[in-house]
Amino acid sequence: MSAHAETQTPQQPAGKKGKRKVALLLLTLLFVVLAVAYGIWWFLVLRHYAETDDAYVAGNQVQIMSQVSGSVTKVWVDDTDFVNKGDVLVTLDPTDAREAFEKSKTALANSVRQTRQLIINSRQYQANIAVKRTALAQAQTDLNRRIPLGKDNLIGREELQHARDSVASAQSQLDAAIEQYNANQAMILDTPLAEQPAVKQAATEVRNTWLALERTRIVSPMTGYVSRRAVQVGAQIGTSTSLMAIVPATGLWVDANFKETQLANMRIGQPVTVVSDIYGDKVEYKGKVVGLDMGTGSAFSLLPAQNATGNWIKVVQRLPVRIELDQQQLKQYPLRIGLSMLVKVNTSDSRGPMLATQTRSKPAYESDARELALAPVNQLIDNIIRANAG
Repeated sequence: MSAHAETQTPQQPAGKKGKRKVALLLLTLLFVVLAVAYGIWWFLVLRHYAETDDAYVAGNQVQIMSQVSGSVTKVWVDDTDFVNKGDVLVTLDPTDAREAFEKSKTALANSVRQTRQLIINSRQYQANIAVKRTALAQAQTDLNRRIPLGKDNLIGREELQHARDSVASAQSQLDAAIEQYNANQAMILDTPLAEQPAVKQAATEVRNTWLALERTRIVSPMTGYVSRRAVQVGAQIGTSTSLMAIVPATGLWVDANFKETQLANMRIGQPVTVVSDIYGDKVEYKGKVVGLDMGTGSAFSLLPAQNATGNWIKVVQRLPVRIELDQQQLKQYPLRIGLSMLVKVNTSDSRGPMLATQTRSKPAYESDARELALAPVNQLIDNIIRANAG
């Protein structure tokens, strides 16, 4: 190629270089502005939020166990079924319990009759004492008549001695009658028939057997959903056999495991926003911090780490933080135990306590579904006592 051709190669205009420099300068300035804006945003807003995705839904899992032993004849529910508080879950064979109940009613009737006999005997012993006192008085009168005759030798000494022996015998019989009355009275005192110890003991046994019969129907203590059903028809179960679990759909909470480096400004009562994986960003639960656990997960593990032995590598620990959720949102968007959650805590207001400072004035959880009213069996006991009291 000739030198003339080389001189004809196009040269880059100087204006393009200037535009590139301006563009790069503007771009750099934009990044600087964005970085400064982000820094301001972080300082004013983001630094007051602690966030973790190591969070899971937790809730009560009510273990269902029988209060009596027996053989299962009916299982009324299965996994995922909804049950109300008081619904029958399992029925046991009531034959043995029913027979024991009938036996206890018979024992109560027998106890009432025997105790009533003791009361009647007490009146009989009182009458016997009166007879013995009369006999003693007659013997004493006979002796008093014979003493002057004996002094005048009008009767023999043998007859006088017989009169003295009659008085002593009558006195002994009176003493025996009094002691017999006292012994019987010690059994009954002045206690009414229904309050006699033997009657009360038999009545208690009637209540116990009635309770055992009623408890052959195992009911749900809570309203919720059946999970982990393990009981089968025909199984022989005891009082320690786990039959199933009832999981209430209400009262769920979130256990959020925050790093220890995120806890400096975390306090009870701070507002929380929670997003679940099951619903995504379209549902944002509102909640609040209700407590920080007293130990990390590793501290309460089955085999806690022994950092004082061997080579040691520091691992940032996590502490469970309990988040209470809005119950109205839970009704609209129900959750399940174990679901993953994304938790963000607003720590800007750090005036609250880090640990709870007040004790509960009411039970955290309670259920009266398995409490049995004793009015029916008490009425039955009263009827048995009246029927056998004469």
